[in-house]
Amino acid sequence: MRSSIHIVDVDRIETWSRYRNGLCDTCMANCCTMPVEVKLPDLVRLGLVDPFEAEHEEARQISKRLIKAGIAERYHHKSEIYTLSRRADGDCRFLDASTRRCTVYEQRPATCRKHPQVGPRPGFCPYGPRQERR
Repeated sequence: MRSSIHIVDVDRIETWSRYRNGLCDTCMANCCTMPVEVKLPDLVRLGLVDPFEAEHEEARQISKRLIKAGIAERYHHKSEIYTLSRRADGDCRFLDASTRRCTVYEQRPATCRKHPQVGPRPGFCPYGPRQERR
């Protein structure tokens, strides 16, 4: 099930807006509904994997634990990329549902830090303006 807040179709990149500074200030965080792909250093920074575990455990063992715990949806062995699980409404597990702001902003994954410079349509984002609540 997808969140009812979507203004644009994040899966259709032709509906995305050209990114400009300050755009995030008035956005509903539509980018936070896309799958979040992370690497092991991101998981350590987020506190989901202990540094000792990251150094001494095989990535497949770590992935099994994260998938079983519902933290990750899947792990791609060749690229060593984990896909984080999302909430039932499709939002990122770290997105505050009421404020639509990241709860782990300082520790956020590299993929989030680099958005929208990298991604499916570099320089564009799935901007959706905040709607006044009635």
